[in-house]
Amino acid sequence: MADSPDHQVRRSRRRARPLRDVFGSPDSYGLVLLLILVTYTVSATLTATWALSLVLFVQIATIWTTLQASQARRRLRVVASAVLLASTGVALLHLFVPDGPSGSGLIAVTCGLLYLIAPGVIVRHLVLRPTVDFETLLGAIAAYLMLGMAFAFSYRALGVLQDGSFFGPQGEGNISQDLFFSFTTLTTTGYGNLVPARNPGQSLAVGEMVLGQLFLVTAVAKVVNAVQPGRGRRRPPGDDAQ
Repeated sequence: MADSPDHQVRRSRRRARPLRDVFGSPDSYGLVLLLILVTYTVSATLTATWALSLVLFVQIATIWTTLQASQARRRLRVVASAVLLASTGVALLHLFVPDGPSGSGLIAVTCGLLYLIAPGVIVRHLVLRPTVDFETLLGAIAAYLMLGMAFAFSYRALGVLQDGSFFGPQGEGNISQDLFFSFTTLTTTGYGNLVPARNPGQSLAVGEMVLGQLFLVTAVAKVVNAVQPGRGRRRPPGDDAQ
């Protein structure tokens, strides 16, 4: 027998409520993922001078949300708050001071450092979680994407601050190209159209490839294999009650 319209509406609301909790709550990694996607979109599409400051502001919100979702310790929150406050000052300074290589490089370095803080906090929280569920999966994905973003801004900083073009004949590059290169390196896709001309960019790219593969075969793979919504971690064979 077909459901009545009222019953269908109630079922739809029950399905929508978890989505609001996952992607709208400051205690969820779903919101962290949304903020990462916003950062990527803004970084890859906006080219105005103020866009870098906007990217940094979004990153500050991302890191703050990550600290909330990962239930970071109070001492870490205090240190992170000081870092976020300093990052806010950098973003405001970049808005009001005429743009230049040193200003763009400072923004890129700050962005890269912020994204290096978060993955470690997330991984620690996921390891200590008593349950492997959908939230755990979102956290693992967020940490993986943050690694790619951190390396992208590191490449941007090198392109701005070092002598010569970062990509050699392809030029210094821009943030959109840095993001593209970072994620193709992280996933070891390696199209080869963008290649660092020399060190330290080459060594940094090797480090990203190694970290990306280690993260996939350890953290993400294990989480995906063990995820059972609403249940605890899988018990090893033989641990069941006789």
